[in-house]
Amino acid sequence: MQIYNTMTRRKEELVPLVPGQISMYACGPTVYNFFHIGNARPFIVFDTLRRYLEYRGYNVRFVQNFTDIDDKMIRRANEEGTTVKELGERFIKEYYHDADALGVRRASANPRATEHIGEIIALVKTLIEKGHAYATPDGDVYFSVRSFSGYGKLSGQNIDDLENGARVDPDEAKRDPLDFALWKAEKPGEPSWDSPWGKGRPGWHIECSAMSMSILGETFDIHGGGQDLVFPHHENEIAQSEAATGHPFARYWMHNGYINVDNQKMSKSLGNFFTVRDIAKEFDLEAVRMFMLGVQYRNPVNFSREMIQQAESALERLRTAKERLAEAQTAPGGTAEDAAFLAQLDEFKKRFNEAMDDDLNTADAIGVLFEFARAANTFVSEPRGKDAIEAGKALFGELTGVLGLLTREKAEEFPKAALDLLEERQAARKAKDFARADEMRDALKNMGYAVEDTANGPKLKKL
Repeated sequence: MQIYNTMTRRKEELVPLVPGQISMYACGPTVYNFFHIGNARPFIVFDTLRRYLEYRGYNVRFVQNFTDIDDKMIRRANEEGTTVKELGERFIKEYYHDADALGVRRASANPRATEHIGEIIALVKTLIEKGHAYATPDGDVYFSVRSFSGYGKLSGQNIDDLENGARVDPDEAKRDPLDFALWKAEKPGEPSWDSPWGKGRPGWHIECSAMSMSILGETFDIHGGGQDLVFPHHENEIAQSEAATGHPFARYWMHNGYINVDNQKMSKSLGNFFTVRDIAKEFDLEAVRMFMLGVQYRNPVNFSREMIQQAESALERLRTAKERLAEAQTAPGGTAEDAAFLAQLDEFKKRFNEAMDDDLNTADAIGVLFEFARAANTFVSEPRGKDAIEAGKALFGELTGVLGLLTREKAEEFPKAALDLLEERQAARKAKDFARADEMRDALKNMGYAVEDTANGPKLKKL
């Protein structure tokens, strides 16, 4: 598999540190609110990467953290008159609710920053001992950026250019404008922990280094996140981690592209800021996943209601093909048509894997699925051999499952009046009162529903 490594700015063959195993870390949410549509993209992208790697036989250890101590969390907890811990617990549950609806599987581990204070303090101590960090008289601890010669290698930024644009709060006791906080001294009304530098709390960047290395080791295979995290967050993670250990931190860096909303940058001031919970009021979140995967992960994507509606229609085409395979009528097998379909299946699987091996090109992989769907619909239009049908069912489920699509039954709700008409039509058909059955079908059509007669009985579908 070839993946684009942000560090080297080129596609590279993925060669794991340990043969047959992949260690992978992706930055998770700060749990002070429902996560927004921009957050959803990396959650879906790295869940899909994990699924595909497992499909190709790797044993994947996937870690995604929760930042549960942060300025935003402190501010919101104070506004609501609750504790930071209670706020975090609430929104971690809300994260799982929405992530489940997006088809995002639970990570192998979901560490919380507040559960790794000991590891964070130990890492900060190591950095001070090695001359890469310093404590101030007030109890803050800063990383000395110029002490790490490789600073800027991920983002491609020049350290002198960075200094020219740096801003420094006059109250900060930094030695250099570029230095960043590893430990923040206690302030009134904030959670705090004991440390060698006095009571305080960790800075944001140090959390991810401590959590990832404590679970995956000093060097692991893949670190992922949104493009917005390249600088300064991931740049700072690299600096503090490699300064502490003397070893490479992550071997491959993967970043997904930005999301715009209606061709504009998403922001609260523009009124185009949507949480996933907002979107769920209007759309099935599986369509959001379909939409996200319809664009190769490194490319920017434009979110709009029209695009989600198109994704819903596309998802329905795949779902229909899956249902037709499941309901296909059988006939004696071993025909030339069966053999031709089985040969097509091999080609679809090969092309799907080629697309995914090319830097997780889910857009092209979905294109293969649509070709598969068309071929399957044609094949089962007549009774076919059971072995060929079963092979088609298995492969279609396998490939859609890799993308996290069609993994659950669609929860369609129909009004009681429509279900009553469907039942009345079925009774009329059994009584051979076909004129009455046609009346019921027309009445359903006027309500916006079509009737599809299948081997498992009649089904309603929205027109």
